Amino acid sequence: MSQVNVERVIGLLATDEGMRRRFTDNPRAVLEELMRRGMELNPCERWALAHLDPNELKRFAESMDARLQKTELGGEGA
Repeated sequence: MSQVNVERVIGLLATDEGMRRRFTDNPRAVLEELMRRGMELNPCERWALAHLDPNELKRFAESMDARLQKTELGGEGA
Protein backbone atom coordinates (compact mmCIF):
# COMPACT_ATOMS: atom_id res chain seq x y z
CA MET A 1 0.00 0.00 0.00
CA SER A 2 1.09 3.51 -0.73
CA GLN A 3 0.21 5.56 2.32
CA VAL A 4 1.65 8.67 0.67
CA ASN A 5 -0.82 8.46 -2.22
CA VAL A 6 -3.75 7.79 0.11
CA GLU A 7 -2.75 10.89 2.07
CA ARG A 8 -2.46 12.89 -1.15
CA VAL A 9 -5.98 11.90 -2.24
CA ILE A 10 -7.45 12.77 1.16
CA GLY A 11 -5.57 16.08 1.10
CA LEU A 12 -6.92 16.90 -2.36
CA LEU A 13 -10.45 16.05 -1.28
CA ALA A 14 -10.09 18.19 1.82
CA THR A 15 -8.65 21.24 0.06
CA ASP A 16 -10.10 21.22 -3.46
CA GLU A 17 -13.77 22.17 -3.45
CA GLY A 18 -14.39 21.21 -7.06
CA MET A 19 -12.74 17.82 -6.75
CA ARG A 20 -14.65 17.14 -3.54
CA ARG A 21 -17.93 17.97 -5.30
CA ARG A 22 -17.09 15.70 -8.23
CA PHE A 23 -15.99 12.96 -5.80
CA THR A 24 -19.32 13.21 -3.99
CA ASP A 25 -21.13 12.70 -7.31
CA ASN A 26 -18.89 9.90 -8.60
CA PRO A 27 -16.01 8.77 -6.37
CA ARG A 28 -14.79 6.05 -8.71
CA ALA A 29 -14.51 8.43 -11.66
CA VAL A 30 -12.41 10.87 -9.62
CA LEU A 31 -10.15 8.08 -8.40
CA GLU A 32 -9.73 6.81 -11.97
CA GLU A 33 -8.86 10.34 -13.09
CA LEU A 34 -6.22 10.63 -10.38
CA MET A 35 -4.76 7.28 -11.37
CA ARG A 36 -4.58 8.36 -15.03
CA ARG A 37 -2.63 11.38 -13.80
CA GLY A 38 -0.09 9.07 -12.11
CA MET A 39 -1.52 8.48 -8.64
CA GLU A 40 -0.85 4.83 -7.77
CA LEU A 41 -3.59 3.21 -5.70
CA ASN A 42 -4.15 -0.48 -5.20
CA PRO A 43 -7.66 -2.03 -5.26
CA CYS A 44 -7.97 -1.97 -1.46
CA GLU A 45 -7.06 1.73 -1.32
CA ARG A 46 -9.46 2.57 -4.16
CA TRP A 47 -12.29 0.74 -2.41
CA ALA A 48 -11.62 2.43 0.95
CA LEU A 49 -11.33 5.89 -0.59
CA ALA A 50 -14.45 5.42 -2.73
CA HIS A 51 -16.40 4.66 0.44
CA LEU A 52 -15.40 7.78 2.36
CA ASP A 53 -18.44 9.59 3.74
CA PRO A 54 -18.94 12.75 1.63
CA ASN A 55 -20.55 14.56 4.57
CA GLU A 56 -17.52 13.86 6.75
CA LEU A 57 -15.18 15.06 3.99
CA LYS A 58 -17.16 18.29 3.73
CA ARG A 59 -17.19 18.72 7.51
CA PHE A 60 -13.43 18.19 7.65
CA ALA A 61 -12.84 20.65 4.81
CA GLU A 62 -15.02 23.28 6.49
CA SER A 63 -13.01 22.91 9.70
CA MET A 64 -9.80 23.93 7.89
CA ASP A 65 -8.54 27.48 7.56
CA ALA A 66 -9.97 28.95 4.35
CA ARG A 67 -6.48 29.94 3.24
CA LEU A 68 -5.70 26.25 2.77
CA GLN A 69 -8.69 25.76 0.47
CA LYS A 70 -8.74 25.85 -3.30
CA THR A 71 -12.11 27.34 -4.17
CA GLU A 72 -13.80 27.49 -7.53
CA LEU A 73 -14.65 30.88 -8.93
CA GLY A 74 -18.23 31.06 -10.11
CA GLY A 75 -19.71 28.85 -7.42
CA GLU A 76 -21.60 25.59 -7.82
CA GLY A 77 -22.16 25.71 -11.55
CA ALA A 78 -18.58 26.46 -12.55
